[in-house]
Order: sequence, then C-alpha cells, then structure tokens
Amino acid sequence: MAAVADEDSLRRALAQKQSSIDVQGGAVRQLKSSGAAKLDIEAAVQALNALKLEKASIESQLQAALAGAAGGGSSSASRDAFRQAVVNTLERRLFYIPSFKIYRGVAGLYDYGPPGCSVKSNVLSFWRQHFVLEENMLEVDCPCVTPEVVLKASGHVEKFTDLMVKDEKTGTCYRADHLLKDFCKEKLEKDFSLSAEKAAELKHILAVLDDLSAEQLGAKIKEYGITAPDTKNPLSDPYPFNLMFQTSIGPSGVSPGYMRPETAQGIFVNFRDLYYYNGNKLPFAAAQIGQAFRNEISPRQGLLRVREFTLAEIEHFVDPQDKSHPKFSDVAKLEFLMFPRDDQVSGQCAKKLQLGEAVSRGTVNNETLGYFIGRVYLFLTRLGIDKDRLRFRQHLANEMAHYAADCWDAEIESSYGWIECVGIADRSAYDLRAHSEKSSVALVAQEKFSEPREVEKLVITPIKKELGLAFKGNQKMVTEALEAMEEKVAMEMKADLESKGEVEFHVCTLGKNVTIKKNMVSISKEIKKEHQRVFTPSVIEPSFGIGRIIYCLYEHSFYTRPSKAGDEQLNVFSFPPLVAPIKCTVFPLVQNKKYEEVAKLISKSLTAAGISHKIDITGTSIGKRYARTDELGVPFAITVDSTSSVTVRERDSKDQVRVDVEKVASVVREVADGLSSWADVLKMYPLHSSETAEE
Repeated sequence: MAAVADEDSLRRALAQKQSSIDVQGGAVRQLKSSGAAKLDIEAAVQALNALKLEKASIESQLQAALAGAAGGGSSSASRDAFRQAVVNTLERRLFYIPSFKIYRGVAGLYDYGPPGCSVKSNVLSFWRQHFVLEENMLEVDCPCVTPEVVLKASGHVEKFTDLMVKDEKTGTCYRADHLLKDFCKEKLEKDFSLSAEKAAELKHILAVLDDLSAEQLGAKIKEYGITAPDTKNPLSDPYPFNLMFQTSIGPSGVSPGYMRPETAQGIFVNFRDLYYYNGNKLPFAAAQIGQAFRNEISPRQGLLRVREFTLAEIEHFVDPQDKSHPKFSDVAKLEFLMFPRDDQVSGQCAKKLQLGEAVSRGTVNNETLGYFIGRVYLFLTRLGIDKDRLRFRQHLANEMAHYAADCWDAEIESSYGWIECVGIADRSAYDLRAHSEKSSVALVAQEKFSEPREVEKLVITPIKKELGLAFKGNQKMVTEALEAMEEKVAMEMKADLESKGEVEFHVCTLGKNVTIKKNMVSISKEIKKEHQRVFTPSVIEPSFGIGRIIYCLYEHSFYTRPSKAGDEQLNVFSFPPLVAPIKCTVFPLVQNKKYEEVAKLISKSLTAAGISHKIDITGTSIGKRYARTDELGVPFAITVDSTSSVTVRERDSKDQVRVDVEKVASVVREVADGLSSWADVLKMYPLHSSETAEE
C-alpha cells in the first residue's frame, strides 16, 4: 500500500502547490496592474518561481512513483526507446518481419525468418523434452478446421467475443476495452493535475475492466469523451464481435466450421480413446502443439497480439477426489514471485512465496495445479526468462470462469508491462461434461472397487408420458437435460417441486427455460451396491502462448555494449545455448587456404555432433564478425588461427580458451547441450588473450 499512499499524497501535494501558484500568480498580476514598487514585484515573482520549482520537484517524484508502480522503475519514453531498439534489431536480422511486406502487410500477421524459426524450434523442442517426455504425456495433432458443433458445445460460438466500437464516419473498428484502458493509463501516467480521487477512480476501472458490460463500457467512453484515436471522430456503442474465423467444410457450404481459437478441444473430444490408450488409468496428460487463430479487432504490440499464433497446451486429467501429485516434492521448495488475489485486492505487490507453503495454506488450490506452476517456472527460467521479472498472478473473482476451481497466469514483465504468457487453470470437469452432453457420448473414467460398496445414489426418473404431453417434439431434449442434472441441482429441484409444485428449469439444448411440474419427474436417493465408481475427470490445463514467450525472451536477452574503439554501441542477444538460433560460428582468422581447410574439418565435426553452426570466411575483421554473430545471439565462436589448435570465444564474457582442433566440437557440444558450463571449460583449458581479436 506504500506506493499507492505515496502517489495519493504526491497528487494532493501537487494540487495544493498548484493552488498556491494560482494565488501567487494572481498576487503578481495585482502588483503589476497597481503600479507597485519594483522591489515588491520582484519579490513576488521570486516567490512564484520558488513555488514552480517546488511543483516541478513534486512532479518528478510523482513520475518516479508512477514508473515504479508500473514496474521496472523506468520512464515510458525509455521503455519505448528500448523496445524500438529490440524490434529494429529483430526485423533487420530477420528474426521476424510483417507478413506480406511488399503488399504493405496485414496487421497481426508476422513471418518468422531463419533465426526466428530456429529460436521457435528450439523453444518447442525444449517444451517437448521438459513436459511431454519427462511427464510421459500423450501427444496428439488435431486439425485446425473445427466443426461448428464442437465449438458450440465448448461455448466459443456464443461467448468467444470482444466488445468492439466503430468510428462512426470511417467505419474503422477498435476494441472498446483497449480504448478505455489506454485512456486511463495515459491520464494516470501523464496528467499530473489529476486529483487523488480521480486517480483512484481510474485505477478501479483498470482493475474491473474485464468485468464491465457493453453498457458500462459505452457509458465510460462517453463520460470521458473518448474518440477514435486516428480521426478523433465519435464512436459507436460497444457491441460483441466473435473472434473466430468462420469457414465452411465441403463445397456445399452447409457444414459450417471455424479455424480453431485454441488447441484444447481436439484433446477433449478424443478423451475416450486416449483414456483407453493409457490402459484406462488416471491421472494422465495429453499435449498438443499447433496453430490457433483469433480474428483480433485491432491487433497491436507485435508478436504479443496476433491473428495466427502457436499454442502449446496440456490437458492433465485427474480424479476430482484426489488432486495430489506424486512428484510435487520435486518443486515444493521452489521460491518465486507470486501474486495471490487477496494481495491484489488490498493493493500489495507480488512477493516471493515458497510453492509448498502456498499449496499447504490453500493459496494454490491443489498439489497438481501447484506442480504445474513449479514446472512452468523452471521451463521459463531455463529458457532465459529473468526470474525477477516473472510472476504468477492468481485470477481475481471477476476473471474466473464459473466452473474453474483456481487459475494462475505466468506473467513476464516487458516494455509493454506485465504480459500473460502461460495460463495454468484447474477447469474442473466442465469441458468433458459439455462435450458429453452435446455428443451423447459418455466421456468418463472408472475406479473399480476391490469389494462392492453400498452407496447412496441419486435416481432421476423422468415421467415420459407427462413430458411428452407438455413438450411434444422437445420431449427428448428436456428428458436428457433432467437426467444429466448434478446432485445439488436435482435436490434443489426436488425441494422446490415439493413446496411449490413446479419449477423453472434451463435446458441448454433448447437455449431457454421450461416449467417442470411435480408429475413430470421423480427424484430420490437409493442405497445401491456398486462394484465401480464412474466419474467425469477434472482437468488441469497449462496453456502456453509460444510467440509471447519468445518475444519476452528477446527483450530479456537484449543488451548493448560499447565497441572496442568506444565509438558505437553494439547489440547483443544473450540467449542461453539451449535456445540460441545458431550455437557456434567458425572463423578462419585470415583468408588462408590451410585455415579454411581446418574450418571445414571443424564444420564436419560440429555437424556430426548435431551442433548448428555457420562458417564465415569473409575478409572483414574478426571484431566485426564477432559483432555480427553477437547480434544474432550466437553463444560461441571458434577462430582458426593455426592448424593444430583454435580459440573458442564465449559471447557475453568475451573470454577465449585454446582447444585442440580434434576436441573443439565435443567441447562446444557439451556446453551447448548443458552437460557442462563455460566455467567448467575455463578450468580445463588455458585462457587465451589476444589484444587484437576484438579490433
């Protein structure tokens, strides 16, 4: 709360100081108009200037407080300049570029160039190793084109929308919440005349933005006089826009479909077959990497908000009565930044918590959810994400889906602020139940008992004759909905029918409420012997936005350092060898046939060892060649300056060691594969010093 209190007190002090300046300014004008003595006027002007200096000091303090609250403690201008330097380097070195560039591009679509493809491939390869292989997951690959019926069952057709507004004159579309968010942030960061009360109001709007209805958003846009950013024209009222790309399957056009907005549904609809493949045993996890599509209204922020992107998703199916995890102890002692909802609501900051304590206190709902939070932390930090700029934020009550037991986002700080890159949710049994109901195929698991058990069972018996008379052609759908009721709903219906004689009941397949009377259904509980328990599994879902993770990795890895001559700043990407697009470069020191032959020999050894590399035999200076590869994030450079031994240079320290030609490929492979560190190499091989190497 300290930062908030500081900001509030500074805004109040600023308002008071401005009031004093207005009063003193009036006094100066009065003295001048009344022809007062020169000394009196000068003294009054001096007092006015002193007040203005005090105001400027308070403004500086407020700016620092706002920058600190935003994260990173840097100004908006410096963050923008840093981002521009990163993006310029990424585009110039072809990590990624706007798609269809020669046709002026399309917003929200990007091409990955050669180094970008390599980074992405390395990230996905490590994802498979870290999750799929280590956890024995079942990997699937499902189509991007999805029939409408699947996405109706999942709720995407009805609810996968954002609220949109239009420029009333040009028709240009904008996301309503983005316009309101930008307005609030701009006022908070740049309007120092804002009162503490108004600042608190704008902060409250930012906190509840996701929960505002179309009417509430529209009212705020009108209240604050927000107009179209490009033209300043008035805006329409907000209305929902479905983000899915619609298509049709087959030439007739009668079978509607969509480009999938996520990869998860392909796993859910295959649950029965995957469960059988896994020997009818729980828990198990299925994983999928693939493209997803969202027709963003006004995409921005580069790779962070795009219309086609790569998702890597895991659906871990578990018994809802037992969400313990046998490997939780492996991650229980991890300590990292966590941001529980209570801390968010009370205005506190994220703080370091031990994962085991967070689970034991109930801050994190269960061990399996906690286990995946820990595994996600290890995945991201091993990729090269700065652990001090990574936090796990719990969803607020207004963000949580009604069916979710708990949900945490892995957020990474970038020049755009905190960016959600991974969602880790306990989705309960919602998805499997929704597809079971829509498809009439039971997506359930069984637990066989060693001895039969007497259990109290809910028995729902629809009276078909009465339902037929009341609902005629809709009888089947009403009957199925009654039979699918959960115990709590059924017992509430029983009580209402006994007390009132009838009750309103929502039938999903009809999309409306119907009146159920006492003579239409019998609801009771009976003691039965059971040999097995049949249940719908819960799902723990970690979902990774690969493009967002990669962009944050670019920012976290980027820095500049002066050239040897000190006349320019050189760009460097400090990628760990794990994700670097090229692991190693090979440079003959000078254009010499013997050195070039040795370089080719080393290249063959590196290829045999599976190390991606590049030979550079251009006549440019070795220093310029180092600078070129540092800008690509290449961690190691081999310089051939003799036929028997070579130097190996490490990118960030610029240290070099001397290694025999026959051993160099194995040395680079061990460090690149993480089997040893550069510190280990320095202990084993003599440090090489060259005054001219970087010139």
